[in-house]
Amino acid sequence: QVQFVESGGGLVQPGGSLRLSCAASGSWISTWGWYRQAPGKQRELVATITSSTSTNYAGSVKGRFTISRDNAKNTVYLQMNSLKPEDTAVYYCNRVVSNSPYYAWGQGTQVTVSS
Repeated sequence: QVQFVESGGGLVQPGGSLRLSCAASGSWISTWGWYRQAPGKQRELVATITSSTSTNYAGSVKGRFTISRDNAKNTVYLQMNSLKPEDTAVYYCNRVVSNSPYYAWGQGTQVTVSS
């Protein structure tokens, strides 16, 4: 059984930065994805990183967010800069297979961007 533990969220002012972390236990993750779900909206995929460290980003975060990984720790990170109020959401990580989440979700980490 794979479990994800996300951390690093919080309250930040517009223009600020946060770094999220997600550790997986139970299985090594080949392709990681960071997802987010804002109130009243569907969960969306915002960034992926493959085992060869090829990355991809949603247009809304490209140039502001950076995904990275530590294979030894089976952990993925999301560096978020120039945060906007519309980035407010619960952020989740998961393994990505064919652009879809593969395992059950963790508890997520809340990111709130507000002045």
